[in-house]
Amino acid sequence: MNKLFLDIETIPAGEELTGPLKTLYQKRKAKHEERSEEEFVSFEKYFDATALDGSFGRIVCIGYTVNDGKVDALSGEEKNILESFWEIASNADMFIGHNIHDFDLAFILQRSTVLGVKPTWQLFEEPGIPKYKVSKFLDFARYKSAPIFDTMWEWTHWGDTRNKIGLEHVAIALGIPTPKEGIDGSKVNEFYKAGKVKEIVEYCKRDVETTRAVYKKMIFEGSKNLEVLPF
Repeated sequence: MNKLFLDIETIPAGEELTGPLKTLYQKRKAKHEERSEEEFVSFEKYFDATALDGSFGRIVCIGYTVNDGKVDALSGEEKNILESFWEIASNADMFIGHNIHDFDLAFILQRSTVLGVKPTWQLFEEPGIPKYKVSKFLDFARYKSAPIFDTMWEWTHWGDTRNKIGLEHVAIALGIPTPKEGIDGSKVNEFYKAGKVKEIVEYCKRDVETTRAVYKKMIFEGSKNLEVLPF
């Protein structure tokens, strides 16, 4: 079985969407003010938050590895990143990551749709063909550990959905080195604007390395080196 470990880093929408997003912002602000006396967020914060929305945000890189292979990353033009990712995913049997069920994979699929990149996995059921008969069906059903194994949800056993536990939290609990030194997800756009894409890529790769170590401990896969990662 080929297990594909992954992590993505994202940034807000491009400047070309400033106008359309401002229109959306003004509509949301008006509705908010009708319902509440609290001040709505500024447009700058609203725009920055698109980094967490695959409808408008962009992927800077996708870190990945297969099984016990070397961790690598895809970066450059977003469409090329997605095309390369799905080519790699075509040979995978399982996707593994932290919060990939609700964020990473969902974001990748949204950006793939926006940019016209067809996934190599079947996404939707076809009449008369049960999904279990489709060899590459990307099933997002909750409370399952295949083909998507989400270390965040598996750690909580799909428990309290209000509090999403970060990768660093689980890594520390398991005695695994934290990948968050120097940069974390909140600083990715800052680093991107400063032209520090290489630093973002290396951070993303560290997340993948940590995720793999977390996964192995969670499934009780023996190794002497889970507490010694290459960073």
